[in-house]
Amino acid sequence: MEPQLLCCEGDRPARAYRDSNLLTDRVLRALLRAEDKYLPAPNYFKCVQREIAPYMRRIVATWVLEVCEEQKCEEEVFPLAMNYMDRFLSVEPTKKSHLQLLGAACMFLASKLKETIPLTAEKLCIYTDNSITPTQLLQMELLVLNKLKWDLASVTPLDFIDHFLSQLPVRRETRPILRKHAQTFVALCATDVKFIASPPSMVAAGSMVAAVEGLQMKMLGNAMMSQKLTEQLAQTIKSDPDCLRACQEQIESLLETSLRQAQQQHSVTMETKNISEGQDLSTTPTDVRDINI
Repeated sequence: MEPQLLCCEGDRPARAYRDSNLLTDRVLRALLRAEDKYLPAPNYFKCVQREIAPYMRRIVATWVLEVCEEQKCEEEVFPLAMNYMDRFLSVEPTKKSHLQLLGAACMFLASKLKETIPLTAEKLCIYTDNSITPTQLLQMELLVLNKLKWDLASVTPLDFIDHFLSQLPVRRETRPILRKHAQTFVALCATDVKFIASPPSMVAAGSMVAAVEGLQMKMLGNAMMSQKLTEQLAQTIKSDPDCLRACQEQIESLLETSLRQAQQQHSVTMETKNISEGQDLSTTPTDVRDINI
């Protein structure tokens, strides 16, 4: 009989189990007190940035998200990287030609904070089609750290998801899919400038309600009314139910728009593939070179 390993080996590093002791009211109150400290300025496009427009941020955000997905990063990396980027852009005027470099640096820092094996500078440079060098990336990393005053422990919407999930009367086996859908909504919100000024707790609560409604979850054998869930989460985050409902509607609208754009992009991609068959095409996620024009 061949000996068997007691450990479970795989491609991804093993992660610790979620600690239920961290899902207490005391921890939740601490998160709610701290979240405003890490909010970026909602009007930085008008007051700070002269060259950068919201659509440029969306292009870079999409690129960062695709890199994180392709590299199978932890789910916290993307929203954390976007928080760093928005906070940096809130205080430092930046050239549009440096926006992808900034996105790479923020992703680099977030990966170091959340990953067991973080992304390397060389790999991130490859994802930019080598338009930046490792030296430039490290220099931008130091600049970001300086402007953020080395305070990287940002509160993001994902910090609230498990707290909200623990309050819902859902069966244990249905929690993973509900969490996954809520995390998807959180990532989607991080790509859109409309949610820059929204507190992380609001985005998380709106994402949770949208996930429950989208999946038509059954709570303890009965359908949980959307109004009841909204009021419960609004009370938890000390917000007005109407504000939370408006946030949820924005999230659902954003999802519809993204799905429509994805279908259009798929059609264009298939046509391009047919036309360019046999040609050498770049495989770098999301072409961001147009923001340099």
